[in-house]
Amino acid sequence: MHHFNFLSERQASRLFFTRPQTLTLDSDPNLLAVALGATLYAPADRPQLAEDVAKQAARGCLSMVFCLEDSIADNVVDAAEDNVVRTLELLRQDSTAGAPEHSGPGAERPMLFIRVRTPEQMVRLAQRCGPSLDVLAGFVIPKFENETGRAQHFLDALHRVHAVHAQAQAIVLPATHTGAPGTARRLRIMPILESPVMIHRETRSAALANIHSVLQAHREDILAVRLGATDMSSAFGLRRSRDLTIYDVKVVASMIADIVNVLGRREDGFVISGPVWEHYANTERLLRPLLRATPFAESDDVELRQRILLANLDGLMREIALDQANGLLGKTVIHPSHVPLVHALSVISHEEFLDAGEIVGNSGGGAAASPYGNKMNEMKPHQAWAQRTLLRAAAFGVAAPDVTFVDFLEAGMN
Repeated sequence: MHHFNFLSERQASRLFFTRPQTLTLDSDPNLLAVALGATLYAPADRPQLAEDVAKQAARGCLSMVFCLEDSIADNVVDAAEDNVVRTLELLRQDSTAGAPEHSGPGAERPMLFIRVRTPEQMVRLAQRCGPSLDVLAGFVIPKFENETGRAQHFLDALHRVHAVHAQAQAIVLPATHTGAPGTARRLRIMPILESPVMIHRETRSAALANIHSVLQAHREDILAVRLGATDMSSAFGLRRSRDLTIYDVKVVASMIADIVNVLGRREDGFVISGPVWEHYANTERLLRPLLRATPFAESDDVELRQRILLANLDGLMREIALDQANGLLGKTVIHPSHVPLVHALSVISHEEFLDAGEIVGNSGGGAAASPYGNKMNEMKPHQAWAQRTLLRAAAFGVAAPDVTFVDFLEAGMN
């Protein structure tokens, strides 16, 4: 799998200076975490879930979550579990059969996760799925905190799942698995930070310190950390409009800052993803558009800007930019139309790539004018940024010198 897999050879040659790397579920987990990009949530009770996976993969989605929690009603959980088990088995059969629809350009399978409600549900699903677990990248854990031992319970459940997975591998070894029988690939979790004990200021510091300790103790089990902005807002009876970003909701913005401060540090930090953008249909606007016209005019694609404005997606684009400025990578999304925007804004520009390469190659200190001659690069203070930038470049590629995010948007939205 790789980002922008839907591009033709001609398009890819024109758009990229350096193309995204090809990834597998056995790739470096640090790179996989950065490469998550727009993680698309799908209610687990959708009737054609396997077809949805193939359809979204062909459109460029590289990570999907089958949600068994808030997106489905309590009275359909059992049926949704059945649906997930059936879907994973269908996808496994495709893999072992070498189905042609999964082998051609634009038809790669994304990283797949299940968002579970309880530790018991995680173990139960693993037991039911058996060898089909090999299709899965891991689990998404809601309301992650350890004041009540909840986080540790989920991690204990994950280790039981690993035992189930290894046993299944010893019986049936799918063609996609590269290890020896009985050495199952590690499944990882993505905890969601959204519980009240972390939201409320008087308990936040202790809760985050506790979460940090648990995550560090089980670092091999963690892929990335996700933010539950809807639950965070709900604690105050708030819901942001499409005219505002999550950073305009100050009580939530302060939580994001504290989470990055504790869990996103240079020395031992995790990839932290941007919170969900929950709007996808056109509605009446209160504030002016947030999207400059110049980049679209320079790319001779004013019509694309108009389409984005009509769909009210300029707010999403602004929030993605603010996510990145605040140390967040990727984003939770609930509609396929959001995926190309997240990915277009994740490609590293040629200018950023040259800056990062110059800095990483010179760790002895000092400062110099940037290769583009428009800023100062400081070799020591910018080291962490440069390393992070080159990792993103491996995941999303580097744009050609004359290519902008507008060109990637045009390719992804047409």
